[in-house]
Amino acid sequence: MNLPAADLRSDTVTRPTPAMLAAMFQAPVGDDVYGEDPTVRALEAETAARFGLEAGLFCPSGTMTNQIAIKAHTEPMSEVICEQTSHIYLWEVGGIAFHSGASVALLPGDRGRLTAAQVEAAIRPENVHYPITRLISLENTHNRGGGSCYALPELEALADVARRHHLPLHLDGARVFNALVATGQDGREYGRLFDTISVCLSKGLGAPVGSVLLGSKAFIEKCKRIRKVMGGGMRQAGYLAAAGLYALEHHVARLADDHRRAQQLADALAARPYVTEVLPVETNLVIFRLADTMPAEQFLAHLEQRGIRASSFGPQFIRFVTHLDIDDAMLARVEAALAEL
Repeated sequence: MNLPAADLRSDTVTRPTPAMLAAMFQAPVGDDVYGEDPTVRALEAETAARFGLEAGLFCPSGTMTNQIAIKAHTEPMSEVICEQTSHIYLWEVGGIAFHSGASVALLPGDRGRLTAAQVEAAIRPENVHYPITRLISLENTHNRGGGSCYALPELEALADVARRHHLPLHLDGARVFNALVATGQDGREYGRLFDTISVCLSKGLGAPVGSVLLGSKAFIEKCKRIRKVMGGGMRQAGYLAAAGLYALEHHVARLADDHRRAQQLADALAARPYVTEVLPVETNLVIFRLADTMPAEQFLAHLEQRGIRASSFGPQFIRFVTHLDIDDAMLARVEAALAEL
């Protein structure tokens, strides 16, 4: 019997559930560029309400929502403060330079997390030789940090720095619902601290595509023009937005199952002699280092032969990601494959 593949490469590989597909097919739609798609409007309003912000803008991807926000907050010869392994810097094709003509102040974090003192020290003084600090951007959970989460007091301290220096604070919330479920925080607390938030629907929430940029009504109106020039104006987008609405209603609480399974994988890996390090697991990402005696290519090939897929995450580092399409039976197969090596 052919078993379904256990794809641990990313939580972006999920497919819509039958119930999500049914919601998509039944969605009322209109032309979103004209502002006439009721399902898109409903998704934008619902997402904004969950974070206590005024308005939302539905876009094809989290890269687009991040880059729109950065462009709207900055101008050429300005600078964005972020952690050195941030998605906006490492994984968005140099978009900060390409779209915004802005510089980046890269800070070393604790598994991706910055402190208020670090950020305050990086704010540029007035000097004709320097770019002007215009934006502070955080990532929660942090991908390269293995799904690490900020504690609320840490975020409050960072927001205090931003406000004292009259700087906007942006959140790359690609996996923000994982952070909320893991910590018990409320999204509306984030709306109190962040000026703008990018919320991804196509990772742990399981929608096939889409992210929502959140902010004030005036800011989102400005961002609509930037979305248009980037090619992100969509027409009957309600079919996609319906998947996001369904995900918000049905797939948030279940993220706790992904976190449990990720911890189970981490425990299994820690017991294997060919694994030298497993980053602390807080959410659904498991990053670990293989001993030099176990080449990463050999490890990945062994899994692939058993219908298990994973990602290389740097020299001898591997990433597992649990998600909607990984169940306990698949997890047992992964643990058995690890034990065979």
